[in-house]
Amino acid sequence: MELIPDLPETVARECLLRSSYHQFPLMASVCKLWQREISLPDFFRHRKASGHSQELLVLSQAQVDDPVNKLGSGKTIPTPVYRISVLELGSGLRSELPPVPGQSNGLPLFCRLASVGSDLVVLGGLDPVTWRTSDSVFVFSFLTSTWRVGKSIPGGPRSFFACASDSVRNVFVAGGHDEDKNAMMSALVYDVAEDKWAFLPDMGRERDECTAVFHAGKFHVIGGYATEEQGQFSKTAESFDVSTWRWGSQADEFLSSGMTTWPPVCAAGEYGDLYACCRRDLMVMRGDTWHKVGEIPADVCNVSYVAVRRSGKLVVIGSARYGEPSVGYSWDMSNSRWVKLERHEKYEGHVQAGCFLEM
Repeated sequence: MELIPDLPETVARECLLRSSYHQFPLMASVCKLWQREISLPDFFRHRKASGHSQELLVLSQAQVDDPVNKLGSGKTIPTPVYRISVLELGSGLRSELPPVPGQSNGLPLFCRLASVGSDLVVLGGLDPVTWRTSDSVFVFSFLTSTWRVGKSIPGGPRSFFACASDSVRNVFVAGGHDEDKNAMMSALVYDVAEDKWAFLPDMGRERDECTAVFHAGKFHVIGGYATEEQGQFSKTAESFDVSTWRWGSQADEFLSSGMTTWPPVCAAGEYGDLYACCRRDLMVMRGDTWHKVGEIPADVCNVSYVAVRRSGKLVVIGSARYGEPSVGYSWDMSNSRWVKLERHEKYEGHVQAGCFLEM
């Protein structure tokens, strides 16, 4: 059967490759052949190689006009309703994903986001009404524009954990704290395609409020603090090698002294560069040493998320302080120039988490 009747296979495939990701659900509904074609890993590799892929920032972002006023237990402090917003970096267009079924009060607070293939994974967080720890997993398919419920996070309640994905199949989780505020040293991996969780070996130390990135075949867990340290962030980091299924030796001085007063927001580039946003400082690791390469603009210095584009440009999302509008900047490493992204009033709510997706 032909992809498109009376067209050569190469031409028909090129037509599909040039389609916007917005059209994927419609394309998948046309016929099983098209559905299979756009589901193949080769399809996205060819989109990327031919320059037709789209880079997306997917954010857990507060609605600007719809607070939840009842939090239970007599609390009346308004809590924003969080939903998933999407920023297309090439065009600057913004959109909102359909709400998660059954989550009428919005996303769990402080949930984590990760991208795997053409799927978005939303993990954990706190119930926005009761503030109880959630072990929920929700998966959104950009191919079908539908949500499904994933298998719950095992191992008991866990919040403020680190999370990163290999972008292909697995999401890695480490650290955080339990319901009694005890910092955790356990780690897990979630196979999105199989909907299965597995425990990894424990880390070398407890790490609450740590951060994580995945690059060069390793899951890197950075900073955090042990139960008795209570917010005194560690300089250390450790890396899980997926090829050996082991943690490497702890790097005792991974972060410099000025990077431990507040957990850094980190991102890894496609070519191995590791960046960190620390208040007003933009840092890059060269060899084993952090170097300041730029000063983050004041109105985005409370950084919520940072991503490295395939071009090497950084995108930073944040605000001047909590309660101020969220804004975005692009930083070009070739000239160290910051360019402010176009603002949209509907998408100026606080951002709690994000992930980068190229498809």
